[in-house]
Amino acid sequence: MSFDKAFIKSGRNTLIHKEKKLDLVIVNGENHPKIKVTPTGLVPFKEELPKNRREAKERYLEVVHVASVDVFGEVKRLLFIQALDGREYKVDYSKIGTKLFVRIHQDSYL
Repeated sequence: MSFDKAFIKSGRNTLIHKEKKLDLVIVNGENHPKIKVTPTGLVPFKEELPKNRREAKERYLEVVHVASVDVFGEVKRLLFIQALDGREYKVDYSKIGTKLFVRIHQDSYL
């Protein structure tokens, strides 16, 4: 059974959101805040993570574990996320708690 992902990875630290029907939940290690990628941008993810893929689909989510082998294989300090709103966001995990944690890196990359 093939499972089409709602994102593509590009390079060593870029995720591209490609599926409008599913929001991405970015999990970058246990100690970092989770981020939800929606068609209108990035927001903090405060809910409980879905227990499995089926539950995630029911909630219109896809959980992306950055450190898993099929994504980047390690926790990232810097992550770039191209959202469906036409912007590329820079997520700097060394700046958690500041306004520089998540910011627009490039407006209209399309």
